[in-house]
Amino acid sequence: MPPKPPIELLICDCDGVLIDSEIIAEHHLHSALAEHYPAHELEVVLAGTFGLQTADIIARAEAHFGKPLPEGFLEKNRAITKALVREQGQPIAGVREALMQIDLPLAVASNSNADALAFALQRCELTERVTVGAFSADQVERPKPAPDLYLLAAERAGVDPSRCLVVEDSATGATAALTAGMQVIGFLGASHIPPEHGETLRQLGVHHLIGRMSELPALVQSLRHGSD
Repeated sequence: MPPKPPIELLICDCDGVLIDSEIIAEHHLHSALAEHYPAHELEVVLAGTFGLQTADIIARAEAHFGKPLPEGFLEKNRAITKALVREQGQPIAGVREALMQIDLPLAVASNSNADALAFALQRCELTERVTVGAFSADQVERPKPAPDLYLLAAERAGVDPSRCLVVEDSATGATAALTAGMQVIGFLGASHIPPEHGETLRQLGVHHLIGRMSELPALVQSLRHGSD
């Protein structure tokens, strides 16, 4: 098996990798949907949806229950979630320290919109560390799980996708990065991650998993020159 090309660009997802916001959004959306659909069924319907855009999760719920949500539901949910994340969202433990130790250009690629992404980088004190750019869902026609966001980040950096290393928490994001032809590290340390999620990522083809950001610098160092 030929050696993998050396890594030239590190790309991080945002929600669940930089900022611990997925749990906040997940709890609010569940509560909001429970006002319109049977609460006991929602856990099954929403299983594994983190990483998807809210509009896609809502569409899944509407299709499952065969009942449309009231007009303006999405916009109201986004506004409330935004306020909650700004009030409660905290950086993933150790993320800034870990990323400051890694001597690679850094990009961020997120299914969030540009405003939410800018806030998260500011909250995590990572704005200046993101040297390549922060890429949001509103910059591409197809968000994750399509590879477009990751391919855009690689293109802007002038780096071949095979030389990019991605840190992702969700199956949605991991699928996007793998489809783009990139290597992926699965992060399991955010509050919303279920116990079985590591196996889910492994089945997708994610070979490297970490539970704490303190593990990231050493793993990146081992992978960046083609080592497994």
